[in-house]
Amino acid sequence: MEHRSGSRFGIPGIPPDHTVTLFFCGDVMTGRGIDQVLPHPASPELYEDYVRNARDYVDLATAAHGEIPAPVGFDYIWGDALGELARFRPSVRLINLETSITRHSVPWPGKAIHYRMHPGNARCLQPAGIDFCALANNHVLDWGHEGLRETCRVLDRMGIAHAGAGANELSASRPACVQPGPGARVLIWSIGLADSGIPREWAARDEQAGVWRAGNAREGAEALVQQIGSEKRPGDLAVVSVHWGSNWGYRIPREHTILARRLIDAGADLIHGHSSHHIRGMELYRGRPILYGCGDFINDYEGLRGYESFRPDLALMYFCRLAPADGRLLRFWMTPMRRERFALHRANEEASRWLEDVLNRERRGDAPPFTRDEEGRLQWVRDAVARQG
Repeated sequence: MEHRSGSRFGIPGIPPDHTVTLFFCGDVMTGRGIDQVLPHPASPELYEDYVRNARDYVDLATAAHGEIPAPVGFDYIWGDALGELARFRPSVRLINLETSITRHSVPWPGKAIHYRMHPGNARCLQPAGIDFCALANNHVLDWGHEGLRETCRVLDRMGIAHAGAGANELSASRPACVQPGPGARVLIWSIGLADSGIPREWAARDEQAGVWRAGNAREGAEALVQQIGSEKRPGDLAVVSVHWGSNWGYRIPREHTILARRLIDAGADLIHGHSSHHIRGMELYRGRPILYGCGDFINDYEGLRGYESFRPDLALMYFCRLAPADGRLLRFWMTPMRRERFALHRANEEASRWLEDVLNRERRGDAPPFTRDEEGRLQWVRDAVARQG
């Protein structure tokens, strides 16, 4: 474990080695155009209605913001995010990997969009020190069961834990266990709801590979509540990474809120929600954070039009510091980022202020207000977090 003793982000009265800091973000989509600018691009053919070559997405980004110096290094796509990670040194770093890692060339039939990253480009996950990939999403099987099997093999070779998809329902539903230090365990489940667009045929079964897919929130709760109760031990932290809901809009279905709160009542310490392409509302329930939509973190959407009012070019790095002894949230902060030329850059003051306004407007339940510090990071007011904890 870490952390910067005596820093502004330390917790008075709690030794740094008695805390765990998590970094997490929304969808990391390293296929298609991004794969094409990395050192080992996959074959670029696509099977979309309007775009047939992945390099077209590179051309759109170039037209919008300027040339991308391809091939870029494996650290390029993380940009300024690497400086934030170096500064705060999170104990566990988790993402939703919404891309198949495969050489397989036959896409899932009838699906409109297919994300694929060449296995040689999977090294792009290493500069950010990613520890865990959630796989229960609507793109991990874009290139069929062979693509899924290769994705899991590549992550295993790299020593990156994963959950949410596997050789059968048992393996897909098992949590990953990440150990940030002696005696510390972070259990991470990954599950996807049908309303995120995961095809019914993708569901893992007793003798069929696939993703851990729940037909609705009630089904997801029934599956997870029992697992959290049986797997979590005293001193463990429990994270549920859930792919749910639509791509656009701020409405949060009531069943998502019911599911998230049931999971926290069952022992979850953080609900890591994703699927929306932009930032959605957040909640603090019984002192535990619920993120209903983390927004995309890395994608190749530059130059696409039609959703500018949601500011899809903006992203957030999420950090939370927890006390493993009781799961108490000690601190929660976010660093605003902006995507340009397929790389992440620190957002300017105007963008940070816009994100602050949206997050305060869309916060749910008893979530305390967000404020910006002098460096533009957003955070929950410490006293309000302490009262809820």
